[in-house]
Amino acid sequence: MSLKVLIIDDTAVDRDNLKNLLQSKGYSVLTADEGAAGIEIARKESPDLVLLDVVMPGKSGFEICRAMKKDGEIKDIPIVMVTSKNQKADKVMSGLQGAAGHIGKPFDADDVLDVVAKFA
Repeated sequence: MSLKVLIIDDTAVDRDNLKNLLQSKGYSVLTADEGAAGIEIARKESPDLVLLDVVMPGKSGFEICRAMKKDGEIKDIPIVMVTSKNQKADKVMSGLQGAAGHIGKPFDADDVLDVVAKFA
Protein backbone atom coordinates (compact mmCIF):
# COMPACT_ATOMS: atom_id res chain seq x y z
CA MET A 1 0.00 0.00 0.00
CA SER A 2 1.29 3.43 -0.95
CA LEU A 3 1.68 6.11 1.69
CA LYS A 4 -1.02 8.79 1.31
CA VAL A 5 0.38 12.29 1.90
CA LEU A 6 -1.65 15.49 2.25
CA ILE A 7 0.17 18.71 1.34
CA ILE A 8 -1.30 21.94 2.76
CA ASP A 9 0.46 24.97 1.28
CA ASP A 10 -0.89 28.24 -0.11
CA THR A 11 1.97 28.57 -2.62
CA ALA A 12 1.10 26.68 -5.81
CA VAL A 13 4.75 26.25 -6.88
CA ASP A 14 5.77 24.68 -3.55
CA ARG A 15 2.63 22.54 -3.47
CA ASP A 16 3.23 21.30 -7.03
CA ASN A 17 6.95 20.68 -6.46
CA LEU A 18 6.22 18.56 -3.38
CA LYS A 19 3.39 16.74 -5.16
CA ASN A 20 5.51 15.93 -8.22
CA LEU A 21 8.44 14.80 -6.07
CA LEU A 22 6.32 12.47 -3.96
CA GLN A 23 4.31 11.09 -6.86
CA SER A 24 7.55 10.31 -8.71
CA LYS A 25 8.42 8.00 -5.80
CA GLY A 26 5.04 6.27 -5.86
CA TYR A 27 3.33 8.12 -3.02
CA SER A 28 -0.36 9.00 -3.26
CA VAL A 29 -0.73 12.78 -2.87
CA LEU A 30 -3.63 15.02 -1.90
CA THR A 31 -3.36 18.82 -1.81
CA ALA A 32 -5.06 21.81 -0.21
CA ASP A 33 -4.26 25.50 -0.63
CA GLU A 34 -5.38 26.56 2.86
CA GLY A 35 -5.86 25.15 6.32
CA ALA A 36 -9.64 24.69 6.59
CA ALA A 37 -9.75 22.77 3.31
CA GLY A 38 -6.79 20.71 4.49
CA ILE A 39 -8.56 19.74 7.70
CA GLU A 40 -11.67 18.68 5.74
CA ILE A 41 -9.57 16.60 3.33
CA ALA A 42 -7.77 15.00 6.28
CA ARG A 43 -11.12 14.06 7.86
CA LYS A 44 -12.47 12.65 4.59
CA GLU A 45 -9.36 10.92 3.21
CA SER A 46 -7.40 9.90 6.36
CA PRO A 47 -3.91 10.53 4.97
CA ASP A 48 -0.91 8.78 6.52
CA LEU A 49 1.07 12.02 6.73
CA VAL A 50 0.49 15.78 6.39
CA LEU A 51 3.12 18.21 5.06
CA LEU A 52 2.02 21.63 6.33
CA ASP A 53 3.30 25.11 5.50
CA VAL A 54 3.49 27.61 8.37
CA VAL A 55 3.19 30.99 6.63
CA MET A 56 -0.28 31.12 5.09
CA PRO A 57 -3.04 33.74 4.94
CA GLY A 58 -5.73 33.41 7.58
CA LYS A 59 -4.67 30.74 10.05
CA SER A 60 -0.99 29.88 10.25
CA GLY A 61 0.27 26.35 9.91
CA PHE A 62 0.96 26.36 13.64
CA GLU A 63 -2.74 27.10 14.28
CA ILE A 64 -3.81 24.41 11.79
CA CYS A 65 -1.47 21.90 13.40
CA ARG A 66 -2.92 22.63 16.86
CA ALA A 67 -6.47 22.31 15.52
CA MET A 68 -5.69 18.98 13.87
CA LYS A 69 -4.07 17.61 17.03
CA LYS A 70 -7.21 18.51 19.03
CA ASP A 71 -9.57 16.89 16.49
CA GLY A 72 -10.48 13.36 17.59
CA GLU A 73 -10.87 12.12 14.00
CA ILE A 74 -7.44 13.19 12.77
CA LYS A 75 -5.30 13.81 15.86
CA ASP A 76 -3.11 10.75 15.24
CA ILE A 77 -2.04 11.75 11.72
CA PRO A 78 1.63 12.82 11.84
CA ILE A 79 2.30 16.36 10.66
CA VAL A 80 5.62 17.64 9.31
CA MET A 81 6.01 21.39 8.98
CA VAL A 82 7.55 22.49 5.64
CA THR A 83 8.39 26.16 6.00
CA SER A 84 10.72 29.08 5.39
CA LYS A 85 10.58 29.64 9.16
CA ASN A 86 13.68 27.57 9.81
CA GLN A 87 15.36 29.00 12.89
CA LYS A 88 15.90 26.88 16.00
CA ALA A 89 12.97 28.62 17.72
CA ASP A 90 10.72 27.75 14.75
CA LYS A 91 11.67 24.09 14.99
CA VAL A 92 10.93 24.11 18.72
CA MET A 93 7.60 25.85 18.02
CA SER A 94 6.73 23.14 15.47
CA GLY A 95 7.29 20.48 18.10
CA LEU A 96 5.25 22.37 20.67
CA GLN A 97 2.28 22.41 18.27
CA GLY A 98 2.45 18.63 17.97
CA ALA A 99 4.38 18.35 14.70
CA ALA A 100 6.41 15.19 14.15
CA GLY A 101 9.06 16.96 12.07
CA HIS A 102 10.25 20.16 10.40
CA ILE A 103 11.66 20.71 6.89
CA GLY A 104 13.05 24.09 5.88
CA LYS A 105 12.28 25.91 2.62
CA PRO A 106 13.71 26.01 0.13
CA PHE A 107 13.62 22.28 0.64
CA ASP A 108 16.07 19.71 -0.62
CA ALA A 109 14.33 16.80 -2.39
CA ASP A 110 16.43 14.19 -0.58
CA ASP A 111 15.58 15.74 2.80
CA VAL A 112 11.87 15.61 2.02
CA LEU A 113 12.07 12.01 0.82
CA ASP A 114 14.07 10.96 3.88
CA VAL A 115 11.52 12.48 6.26
CA VAL A 116 8.52 11.06 4.37
CA ALA A 117 10.12 7.60 4.24
CA LYS A 118 10.15 7.52 8.06
CA PHE A 119 6.34 7.38 7.98
CA ALA A 120 6.02 4.81 5.18
